[in-house]
Amino acid sequence: EEEEEEDTEEQVVRFVALGDGGEGNTAQYAVASAMKTVCDAKTDDVGEGCEFALYLGDNFYNEGVESLDDPQFETKFEAPYSEISFPFYVVLGNHDYGELSLDFFRVPYQVEYTTRSTKWNMPNEFYTKNHDHALFIGLDTNAIMVEDILGDSGQDVWLTGIHASNEATWTIAFGHHPYISNGRHGNAGTYEGFPFIPIVSGESVKEFFDAHICGMVDVYISGHDHNRQWLNPTCGTEFIVSGAAAKNTDLEGRGSPTYWEDDTTPGFVWIELRDNVLTGEFYNQDAVLEFTHTVTK
Repeated sequence: EEEEEEDTEEQVVRFVALGDGGEGNTAQYAVASAMKTVCDAKTDDVGEGCEFALYLGDNFYNEGVESLDDPQFETKFEAPYSEISFPFYVVLGNHDYGELSLDFFRVPYQVEYTTRSTKWNMPNEFYTKNHDHALFIGLDTNAIMVEDILGDSGQDVWLTGIHASNEATWTIAFGHHPYISNGRHGNAGTYEGFPFIPIVSGESVKEFFDAHICGMVDVYISGHDHNRQWLNPTCGTEFIVSGAAAKNTDLEGRGSPTYWEDDTTPGFVWIELRDNVLTGEFYNQDAVLEFTHTVTK
């Protein structure tokens, strides 16, 4: 009997990740331009240099949007990224829930805007996307943050079900709040340096990640701190902070070892998943490659 020829075609997924972009300022335009430069340069006979972006929350400073016709959709998203044609998979940040992070009425407009935009993709407050051999899990970490006040966000049960049936080679989760970070906001459970006030400290975020992310996803990418970090893996997962889409805040050294970190310039991370090898590259707002790292499964 003739053996079936083995399928040797490589599986390649390429994307960028950046958060905290909702300013409409010069830096946001610069990062967008750098992203286009890098994505165009990476395009080859395998495929697009970037198939999509993960957009990591705080999409509209300072208080999210007020309606589906809010001009900020244009000034802080469509216009800055007008030269980019690939889709953005968007999640919510604390500012998207208003300045005090509790204006739930603002959220449905960002979900609904998906039907109006050719780029903006937020099918729900939390959702998954499949690309070839990778599963992408978009979280609403703000809803997890405020569970102590407003009750279960539904993401525990949802994610348990996803993990149970997930057969992807790579599982990448993305959300706004970090699990670990050397930035000003710091580590879940002690956000802002406050360990004992759960709504501030992110205790519920820490508990959620310990139960559903650690060792269950390969990489978690977040924003919230306005700098770029590739942290040493902890609890069986790689953690990346890429919250410098439009501005910078200082690193403060919260005790988490990093392979690389920078708080001097806006920028983004580019990632390629080629079969069982992940390659990540950090670029600044001038499209200069500043750090690269590979992970093999």
